[in-house]
Amino acid sequence: MYGVSQAEAAAAPADPNALDRETMVIAGVVLLGAIMSILDTTIVNVAIDRLSIDFHASLTTIQWVVTGYTLALAAVIPATGWASDRFGDKRIYLISLALFMLGSALCAVAWSADALIAFRVLQGIGGGMIMPAVMTIMTKKAGPHRMGRVMGILGVPMLIAPILGPILGGWLVDNASWRWIFLINIPIGVVAIITAWIKLEPDVSDKAHRLDWLGMALLSPGLTLAIFGLAESSNGGFGQFKSWAPILVGAVLIIGFFWHSWRKGDGALIDIRTFTHTRAGASAGVFTLFAIAFFGALLLIPLYYQTVRGASALEAGLLLAPQGIGAMITMPLAGKLTDKYGPNPWPACGIPLLVIGLAPFAFVTATTSYWLLCSFGFILGLGMGFSMMPTMTAAMQAVPAAAIARTSTAMNIIRQGGASIGTAILSVILTAEITATFGSAAHGGGIGAIRELSPAQQLAAKGPLAEAFASTFVWALVLLGLAFIPALFMALGKWETAEEAGGPDGAHVVLE
Repeated sequence: MYGVSQAEAAAAPADPNALDRETMVIAGVVLLGAIMSILDTTIVNVAIDRLSIDFHASLTTIQWVVTGYTLALAAVIPATGWASDRFGDKRIYLISLALFMLGSALCAVAWSADALIAFRVLQGIGGGMIMPAVMTIMTKKAGPHRMGRVMGILGVPMLIAPILGPILGGWLVDNASWRWIFLINIPIGVVAIITAWIKLEPDVSDKAHRLDWLGMALLSPGLTLAIFGLAESSNGGFGQFKSWAPILVGAVLIIGFFWHSWRKGDGALIDIRTFTHTRAGASAGVFTLFAIAFFGALLLIPLYYQTVRGASALEAGLLLAPQGIGAMITMPLAGKLTDKYGPNPWPACGIPLLVIGLAPFAFVTATTSYWLLCSFGFILGLGMGFSMMPTMTAAMQAVPAAAIARTSTAMNIIRQGGASIGTAILSVILTAEITATFGSAAHGGGIGAIRELSPAQQLAAKGPLAEAFASTFVWALVLLGLAFIPALFMALGKWETAEEAGGPDGAHVVLE
C-alpha cells in the first residue's frame, strides 16, 4: 500500500536525529542531579535571616553560608574536565552526588554557624562537579546532531532554579524549618545515585591523561580569590582592600593561566586556543556578557519586589514564575531549531527579547503594575530560552570529542564567574544609587540601611528607592546590549562543524 510494504516500513531505520527513548532516560537520570545542585544555590538565600536568628550570628557571618558554597564551586569546577577524562564521567558524577548528599545531610544537623559554613563548603565541592559532568555525559550521548535539543533539556534547571528556589525555600522556611532546605536533597540524591548507577553507561577512562598541575594551581585559586573579592564588594564597594586586593590577585592568576594554557595547548587544564580558533570563542563572549547581565538582573528583580513593593520571598518567587513559563516554551523550540538549522542565529534572536523583557524595569516606580511587569517578565523568559542553551550548544559543537569535557568545564566556569561578576557589579551600582538618593541615611548600608528605617520612613522612601532600582536596571540593559555584538558575529559568520574542520582546532569561521 502506497508503494511500501509493511515489512519494508518496519525495517526502515528510525530518524537518526530523533531523541530516542534511551537518550531521554539518561537525560531524566542526570537532570535529577542538575536540578538538585542548581536549586540549592538559590533556595538557601531566603533562609539567611532565619539562620542569623537561630544561630545568634551577624548577617555578615551568615552570608558565608552562601559565599562558602560559591567559593567551593569555583575551586572545584576547573578540575572536573580532567577528572572526567581521567576517571570516567559516570564515576565522577556518582562521586559528586555522594559528596553533595553528605554535605546536605551535615548541613541539616549543623549546630552552629561555623559548622554550617564548613558543611556548605563540602556540599559545594560536590555541587561544583555535578553540572559539568552532566553536560559532558549528555553531549557524548546525544552527539553533535542532537545536541541542541539535549541542551534545551539541560537548560531547564539553569533557568528555572533561580525562580523555583525562592518559592520552595520560602515555603519550607515559613511552614517547616530551614533544615528542610537541606534535607530535601537526601531522597532526591538517593534516587539520582541509584538510577545513575543502573542507567549510565560504563566508564571509558584515559588513565594516561595527566593533570595540568600548574594550570590547576593558577586557575582554581584565581577564580576563588576573584569571586571572593566580588562577593565582598557587594557589602562595601570595590574601593575597600578586602575587595580589590583579592580581585587583583585573582585576575593576575587567571591571566597567568591563559598564558600557560596558550603555551601548553592540548595538555592544558582548559585549552584556551580552542576558544580563539573556533566558534567557541564567540559563544564564550556571548555567554559571559549574558551571564553577567542576566544573573545580575535575577538578583535585582526579586529584591525590587521585596524591598520596594513589600512582597514576601514566596510572593517574589511567584511573581518570577512568568519568566520560567516563557523559558519552558522557547527552550525546546530553540533546541529543535538548533538541531535543524544550527545554533548560530538564535542568540541574536533571543537577546533582543531579553532587552524588551527587561526594559520596563528601567522605568519602575513604587506602583508599577504587576500585570505589566509579569507580562514583560514572560517575554524575558522567551529570550532566556532562545539565548542561553543555543550559545552553550554552539560552543560544545565547535570542538572535537576529545575536548568536550574541558569545554563543558569552561562554559560552567563562565556561568559561575559571570553570575558572580553581574551580582557584584549591580549590587555595587544599586548601593551607590541608594547612597546618592538618601545620603548619610544609607551611607555604607544600601538596602540594609533602608530596612532599619521606621515604617513611616520606609513608606516615604519607596518612591526614591524605586528610582534607584530603575537606574540600576539601565546598566543591566547596557550589558545585555553588549552581548548582542558577539551574538551578531555568531549569526553572520559561516562556520564549519568540528568534523568538517578536522583536527583539534574544531570549527572555524569565514565572514561573508
